[in-house]
Amino acid sequence: MRKQLFLLFILFTALTAAGQPKTLSPEAEVSVLTIGPGYTLNDAFGHSAFRIKDHIRGIDLVFNYGVYDFNAPNFYLKFAQGKLNYLIGLDYYEDFYESYVSQNRTIRAQVLNLSPSEKQQLFDYLLNNYRPENRAYLYDFFYDNCATKIRDVVEDISDHPIAFHIPEDFEAKTFRTLIHEHLKLNSWGAVGIDVALGSVIDREASTYEHMFLPENIYRFFAAADMQSDPDQALVIASSVVFEKLEQPKSNGFISSPLSIFGLIACIILFITYRDFQQKQRSPWLDVILFSITGLVGVFILLLWFATDHTGTHQNYNLLWAFVLNLIMIPQLLKTQPKSWFVKYLKFLIILLTLMTLHWIIGIQVFAIGLIPLLIALACRYLFLVYHYNRLN
Repeated sequence: MRKQLFLLFILFTALTAAGQPKTLSPEAEVSVLTIGPGYTLNDAFGHSAFRIKDHIRGIDLVFNYGVYDFNAPNFYLKFAQGKLNYLIGLDYYEDFYESYVSQNRTIRAQVLNLSPSEKQQLFDYLLNNYRPENRAYLYDFFYDNCATKIRDVVEDISDHPIAFHIPEDFEAKTFRTLIHEHLKLNSWGAVGIDVALGSVIDREASTYEHMFLPENIYRFFAAADMQSDPDQALVIASSVVFEKLEQPKSNGFISSPLSIFGLIACIILFITYRDFQQKQRSPWLDVILFSITGLVGVFILLLWFATDHTGTHQNYNLLWAFVLNLIMIPQLLKTQPKSWFVKYLKFLIILLTLMTLHWIIGIQVFAIGLIPLLIALACRYLFLVYHYNRLN
């Protein structure tokens, strides 16, 4: 933070020294930088930024809309609620470049076909946006992020409407599919996203909405031109500034969701089979399963109704993570529960069936890593129905 404030101070001082106007020279160049995916969930979708280069004025700066405000009060609570403001960042290009090279992430540049006045408008826009009173914006992963900001700013400063054409080999996809393309389906990040985000992201994104991903900003910008003059392309030059070095990929299957949940499912099925053979029930296992599924259901409901996240609505993971399971725990502690409890267990089986239908029909896609656990849950519920009916 201190470095950024010092940078801004030096910048404004340099631009205003000796009465010089805050203007770019005719040689100024504006580029969009597209950063490739990183190796953590937070970096898996890439990044976008503006580069303002003017060797006459001695300016080579990068502005990007993707900085956490760690000094914000109740940072983690606001992050969970979807109410956290993000900031526009400012770096020297050399520092920005070295940072992503050290992370072994590809950097691509697209020089924009802007008039001198448009370049100046964009520079003024970014400088004004960087002022402390203007730096923050309410982040939304799908509709207002580091990539969509690039598109929106360019449209705002352009003197002519921009036509974003469909790139070659473009295929319309759902938001979830676009996310999955950047993650291993059998990864903990994919499981977390598929549990937390609801069916609203299983609709097909419009061509314009595809630009929430930095790589699609790159693709759509490359195909864009001016509506008034289709011969005037938005991008006049493209280059790969740094190409990441390929590294050996670790398998990691042993620690993957399918492996871990598969092991848990085998334990559940083994205990269930043993209970069936011995005509008994292991109540501790049922209490654990009902507690976990109920608590996950509470988490999903909170994301749906108690946050401002747009992607967590209409989440049918509630069909397996059923909140009322928490209330039913006392029945599991009894040798002979209430007669209606068997009907409740049958209801849970119906919910799992409905979940399967939702998946097949395409209403919502669920995490493949959970499949072993869901099968084990269904088998356990069927056993409990059989067990209680036998007691009666």
